[in-house]
Order: sequence, then C-alpha cells, then structure tokens
Amino acid sequence: MEWAKFFDAYTIRARLFPAIIAAAPALAAVALLISWSSFGFSSAIASIAILVLMFAIADFSRARGRKLEVQLYAKHGGLPSITLFRRSDQTIAAGVKDRYRIFLAGRLGVEVPSAEMEYLDKTAADQFYEQCGTWLRQNTRDTKRFSILFGENITYGFRRNLLGVKVMALALNAAVVAVCAFILWRLGFDIATPVGSKVTVVLVVAAAHAAYMLLAVSQNAVWDASLAYGRELILSCESFTSRSTESA
Repeated sequence: MEWAKFFDAYTIRARLFPAIIAAAPALAAVALLISWSSFGFSSAIASIAILVLMFAIADFSRARGRKLEVQLYAKHGGLPSITLFRRSDQTIAAGVKDRYRIFLAGRLGVEVPSAEMEYLDKTAADQFYEQCGTWLRQNTRDTKRFSILFGENITYGFRRNLLGVKVMALALNAAVVAVCAFILWRLGFDIATPVGSKVTVVLVVAAAHAAYMLLAVSQNAVWDASLAYGRELILSCESFTSRSTESA
C-alpha cells in the first residue's frame, strides 16, 4: 500500500486528528520535557512510541466510535439517510424527495413505497430507504465531484471518532496532570525554573484540552454532523437526476 493512499484526506482528518487531539497533553509533555538537542537513543524511543501511540489511539477511536454510532442511531430512530427520507420528516421538501424516490427506485429496480404503505409498514419503507442510501454511497465516491458530501463525511467521522476516544483522552489527561503535579511538588512548586516553566505549559495545555473534550465533544455534536451528511447524501441525487433530464 502506498503511503499517499494510506494517508488520504479522510484518514488524516477523521482518524489521525482525533488521535492527536486525544493525546495532546501527553504529546506536549513529551515535546517539552524530553531533551531533543541531541537525537539520541531516548529521543528515538520517544519518537517511535509517539507513532505507535497515535496508531493505537486512532484504531481504538474508530472502533469505539462505531459502537457509539449504533447507539446513537437507535436513539434517534435510524440512519439520517433513512429518517430524512421519510415523508414525516420535513427537512427536505416533499416534492424534491418524491423525485429522488422515483429516480432511485428506477436504479434499484423496485417500486416506491406509497405514503399509505409507508404509514402501515414503516419497516418495509425503511428497507427501501436503506437501499437508496447504499446506492448513493456507492455512487458518490468521487470526492472531487461530490466535494461537499466528502467534507460532511470527514466532519462526521472526526466527531464520531473523537467522541469514541473521549473517556480515554480525559483519563490520559488526568495521568499527565498527576505526573506534572508530582514534578512541581518535587520542585517546591517553583515555576520559575526551566523545568517548572515547561511543566506549567503542559498543565495549561491539559486544562484547555479537558475543557474542549468536556464541552465540545458530545453526542449532540456527532448527531448534528450525521444529519448534515445524511441531508447532503440525499441531495446528491440532484446531480444524477439533472444528468438524466439533460440526456433525455
């Protein structure tokens, strides 16, 4: 696998960035408290440890984020690409969704559930909308053509993965704070020394990090991003229906 393909825009922004944010206090501590003036054995070990830590956190955040995703969808009644397609939802104009249903039913080779059928058998209607969402995801992989959709997907992935690593990030933050507090205690809380000033910077980073994780990282933030992506996914139908009209 080429490095360019491995470190694509989605991987970097939706998976690697949450890992970096989660480990921010620890990274600050490593950067400030380890001497980098001469790249020796300890510096090499620290560099390797940072890379391994980033990979491990990124993998954990993605796995944990997927589990939270299932819970979130169950709480809100399903995938946004399904719930927003329902006739009971007014986020997208009814006439627009009617056009999209007809177009997607033609591509899938199935009939569009009528309003009465959707009311009487919601599960069957949702299965149709699930197929619609799958078709759209498979046919909107061109990130240049569907750049807005791709951006919404990255935002959603970033927030979901960051929520997945929230508890671990706060625990790591607490561990860094405890170590820094111990160092300051050994220094007699003298922050004027070179080490004391560096520890103080780490503590400031930890405080800002904790505030961000507690206030900005939440299920509501993930759900908002999920709705934005689901809406844009459905609206991507316009690109296909417009081309169909032009070619007719």
